[in-house]
Amino acid sequence: MSTFLGLSGVVWALIGAGLAAILGGLGSAIGITMASHAAAGVLSEDDTKFGQLLPLVAMPGTQGIYGFIAAVLVVVFFKILNGTTDISASIGFGVFLACQPVIWLSFLTAIYQGRTAVAAVGIVGSGKKVPALVFPALVETYAILALIVTILMLLGLQAAVG
Repeated sequence: MSTFLGLSGVVWALIGAGLAAILGGLGSAIGITMASHAAAGVLSEDDTKFGQLLPLVAMPGTQGIYGFIAAVLVVVFFKILNGTTDISASIGFGVFLACQPVIWLSFLTAIYQGRTAVAAVGIVGSGKKVPALVFPALVETYAILALIVTILMLLGLQAAVG
């Protein structure tokens, strides 16, 4: 079994998958918490705005889903679940690197999307008839692009394994 920096290919792949799930979820939790605090303030004054605020609060949670998707794809594409997979250290490290876009962009965009959602909650609270959801949705674009890049790189590595 080959190793790179003392770790097998499977371990490298699992580190990438684990970090994608952990940091995507952590960023989402932070972003949702920020948006929830702001929404709770508005709702304490006007509970009729719940329907407008819920999407703003929930939106930073999608990055946790993207990290989860990436982690599941690593496990499925490289047949890690059955315990018999022996991918080379270079492929495993490649999987770890392929997870980096979704790891970091899911984490960071969830936090910044939460901050943007806080501002959008303020718009809803003011009663202005502006599509406030557009602003946090713009941040979402970069998390989606990161997931696509990670998936494409994982597919390339899967093809290399054969």
